[in-house]
Amino acid sequence: MSSLCIKTNNDDILTYLQNEFSEFNMLNVYYSRREFKSYKNIIIHYTGIDNELFYTKLATILSYLVIDYFETDITKNILQSNYFYFDYSEFTKILALCTENLCDSEFSFTNRQMLLFDAFYEYIKSHHSIVLSGFINFRLHKYKKLLEDLVDLSVNEFIIEREYLEFVSLLRIYINSQNSSKHTVHLVSLDTDTFLLDENMNFIDIDTKALNAKYLSDVSFSNNDYVLNTLLNLLPQKIYLHKISPLSNLDFINTLQLIFENRIESCNDCNICNLYKKIKTGIKK
Repeated sequence: MSSLCIKTNNDDILTYLQNEFSEFNMLNVYYSRREFKSYKNIIIHYTGIDNELFYTKLATILSYLVIDYFETDITKNILQSNYFYFDYSEFTKILALCTENLCDSEFSFTNRQMLLFDAFYEYIKSHHSIVLSGFINFRLHKYKKLLEDLVDLSVNEFIIEREYLEFVSLLRIYINSQNSSKHTVHLVSLDTDTFLLDENMNFIDIDTKALNAKYLSDVSFSNNDYVLNTLLNLLPQKIYLHKISPLSNLDFINTLQLIFENRIESCNDCNICNLYKKIKTGIKK
């Protein structure tokens, strides 16, 4: 006979396990609840011969239990311990990013569940009792390392987003405090290129001098960086955005719209749009 006594004082968890055990879908399985001096216990017995299947089902139930009841608190504790200097608002935003990032393949439900399953399976094969809180606190090293990586990734994303918003805010202040040197600029966005035209459809030279830049990315100098720098030097009163390839340069275009706000206007069916759509089509042919 194989048995496992699960020790916890959490009534919700005991009810959860009791419900799971009642649907164990395996012959020769019996369970009971007992309350002893230090812990409330739920005890499950198996009198059959397929112990491996019994352990597999138990480990699966316990791994799901951790994800359902403990994962959020474990994540919060990791964040509080490693990044205690964030305030409540920042803490809340990072937790939201953690939830979003659980959709990534690295942190998928399957990966997390398998790490938990392996830990429980190896333990219950050779032990007849488990103190649930102690096991979670001291024996789930690989699972907690994965959650630590999740928190680290989410914190980095939060910091990048915060710096990005500060950057946008500073540039807004800058353009609203300076005089425009150009009335109208047309920005044409193609698949892999972005360029500027003046009101007479003439090409505007892109300022590629890093020393004169009001903004260049920290990592590399892309064409989009130089286009933005040129716009910040010209400070046009109006920017007409012609998206010849609607799905290209989306991040850059979104940034421009945040920075220049009501100065920028999108267009997809004017003489400039139609001209470059024809040129694009001709190139593809």
